[in-house]
Amino acid sequence: MAECSAKIEQPLILLERVTKSYPLGAGWLRVLDEVSLSINTGESVAIMGASGSGKSTLMNVLGCLDRPTTGRYMLQGREVSHLSRAELARVRNELIGFVFQNFNLLARTSALENVELPLVYAGVPRKERLARARVALERVGLGERLGHPPSKLSGGQQQRVAIARALVSRPRFLLADEPTGNLDSRTSGSIMALFQELHAGGLTVVYVTHEPDIARYASRVITLRDGRIVRDVMQDPLLVSEPSGLTRVA
Repeated sequence: MAECSAKIEQPLILLERVTKSYPLGAGWLRVLDEVSLSINTGESVAIMGASGSGKSTLMNVLGCLDRPTTGRYMLQGREVSHLSRAELARVRNELIGFVFQNFNLLARTSALENVELPLVYAGVPRKERLARARVALERVGLGERLGHPPSKLSGGQQQRVAIARALVSRPRFLLADEPTGNLDSRTSGSIMALFQELHAGGLTVVYVTHEPDIARYASRVITLRDGRIVRDVMQDPLLVSEPSGLTRVA
């Protein structure tokens, strides 16, 4: 009888005994302490922790903004732990979409120009990047705001522009750092509905937050304390009933 071997899918994100230390006086301060973690494609994960827990440092490692001091980081099957800064920048641009609390939009440029910016750095021809930026803005419900600068947009609309910018490079996962920190509760719900719809479409989403209310929208919650994972649980996510305005694009 012939043997059948099932193909085992690799995690999208795999950390193995990762530490991160910084010089402090005559010694070193260990901020991450042998963190091991795997996240599969299609997961929705919240990383929680109080100030000083190490969650921001973990976000920087996951986002290839910083390298581990020791340990191994595998991203989509490739070890990125010891890549050069230029190589890390390439990985970020190709695989990771960032969404920040403060939006980080260029004030004097339009929504369309803000969204196309990552494609400029990637060397994508102008015609293609404008078309992709337009599709990304339509996807988050801002197809009629292409020419508006951030000053002419609400906080929620600015965050939607930031999400469109994160999507335009067709990343493997979104890394959202306190994505509703500057928004009121109603607008926060609309933005979380948008993230959930993107996740339902197959995108991996990782939230970094100190807010339990935001962590409730994820299907998995990882809690850090003193640089270590102290809790990793699955949960039924809170589903937002308010329409987000997201337009699905094939």
